[in-house]
Amino acid sequence: MQVLRDINLTIAKAEVVSIVGASGAGKTTLLQMLGTLDRPDSGRILYDETDVTQLNEKALAGFRNKNIGFVFQFHNLLPEFTAIENVCMPALIAGRSMDEAKAEAHKLLQFLRVENRADHKPAQLSGGEQQRFAVARALINHPAVVLADEPSGNLDTYHAEELHDLFFQLRDQYQQTFVIVTHNTTLAQKSDRQIVLKDGEVV
Repeated sequence: MQVLRDINLTIAKAEVVSIVGASGAGKTTLLQMLGTLDRPDSGRILYDETDVTQLNEKALAGFRNKNIGFVFQFHNLLPEFTAIENVCMPALIAGRSMDEAKAEAHKLLQFLRVENRADHKPAQLSGGEQQRFAVARALINHPAVVLADEPSGNLDTYHAEELHDLFFQLRDQYQQTFVIVTHNTTLAQKSDRQIVLKDGEVV
């Protein structure tokens, strides 16, 4: 079964793009392709001049760790570690020291206004706080792009709007690029651009 067909997209630096469409339209599949978690059967995916479809698994894992941040609906924070330890993990995987990773994490957590919760376990945090730590984890390696899959889908209206505003603050402050799969019409309308998928095609 062919999930995506004839997708041709260019996403600019510091752009906030929403991918919208009905359930089953191919939104999450497209995001997984962009995130190098799945490989397309044909075509190319370019990050600047790097064709990630040509990289072997080891090179691809390294590229992903350095260049792509992920934010998911359910946070995916590891319960046995503190919040700041969760944030530091991509930096540690990239070979940075714990001291260097924590210094970078503290800067992000201060910007995200959750530094006072850094030493708490995820279960001690609210949903909104957990999602802010998940955003910090996605940003710690200064990725080229952050990919978010229904990032506010598990939040109440107040915390969802707070998270959406945060994406635009991060874009303005750090020139961060975001590609967001969402059913939230408010977030989609705020975005610089909406990509509408229907039956695996851009409409």
